[in-house]
Amino acid sequence: MAVLYHHSMCPHSRFVRLALAEYGMDVELAEERTFERRRDFLMLNPAGTTPVLVEQSGIVLPGAGVIAEYLDETRGLALGDRRLMPENPAARVEVRRLLDWFNHKFFDEVSGYLVTQKVYRRFMPSDLGGGAPDMDQVRAAASNIRYHLRYIGYLAGSRNWLAGDNLSYADLAAAAHLSSVDFLGDVPWAENEMAKEWYARVKSRPSFRTLLNDRIPGITPDPVYADLDF
Repeated sequence: MAVLYHHSMCPHSRFVRLALAEYGMDVELAEERTFERRRDFLMLNPAGTTPVLVEQSGIVLPGAGVIAEYLDETRGLALGDRRLMPENPAARVEVRRLLDWFNHKFFDEVSGYLVTQKVYRRFMPSDLGGGAPDMDQVRAAASNIRYHLRYIGYLAGSRNWLAGDNLSYADLAAAAHLSSVDFLGDVPWAENEMAKEWYARVKSRPSFRTLLNDRIPGITPDPVYADLDF
């Protein structure tokens, strides 16, 4: 069985978990605390970041983007019209553009701040940066998420799914990052109904169930986190 090295609150890991579930792949989940800098993990991915997928054949795939492209190349055709990366080149460009938006821009401006400050720092020793959250970063993320939510609402209001007619990697990436923030109760859903309705559709998919069951010691998820009718 393939192994996914991940952290349950890592947005990039959550994206890959959603993709694997959409492909119907069963994998062994191995939680990794990247701040520990384990030698064996660094040998798999010298960058020291999650996620990392190790195929049963031994192929090591580091990073959400690498894993997503590999899964499409090796298993995409089998999904038929449910393929997560469209066949049309122009449509593929749009999916990749939005993947970059959520896995980099949204992460750098919102989910990376909040998960690091509110989750990771709780478990990090003080000499590695652990401790109370930096509230300046938390406030910056709380401000930044508002225009991202408006953009998601714009996309959802003008298309069937974020990148076009069909569910794609773009939807899974956006939902993965939002789910990490939603766990912490930091998504202002009342500010954009279109974004909320789109997220409810993704959240109701079978692939999302394992994410909704995630729990972190010492942190109670927001009441709407696992509520499909939020």
